[in-house]
Amino acid sequence: MSYKAGIIAAITALKDRTGSSSIAIKKHMQAAMPSDKKWLNATFLSALKKAVADGDLVQIKSSYKLSADYKKKAIAASKPKKKAAPKKKKTAPKKKAAPKKKA
Repeated sequence: MSYKAGIIAAITALKDRTGSSSIAIKKHMQAAMPSDKKWLNATFLSALKKAVADGDLVQIKSSYKLSADYKKKAIAASKPKKKAAPKKKKTAPKKKAAPKKKA
């Protein structure tokens, strides 16, 4: 899992109305991280800053929240796309030959 994905997962899991602090996000990510992986604080901080610059996160004082645009994108991506029904070819109905009148 990338740091950006981990940050977004931590913010959604923490469900804080006013936003989650970077320390709380870090603790949540470290708890979820496998023991064989090494924590890279510089990478974490740069991923946090990049997410704010990209518009995925909004920084409020020292807390971070998911932006409204990111939430809309996530909802749109999670909805299953409806497949267009295949168009049926209409065959012209065959006209019956009119019975011949006997004279």
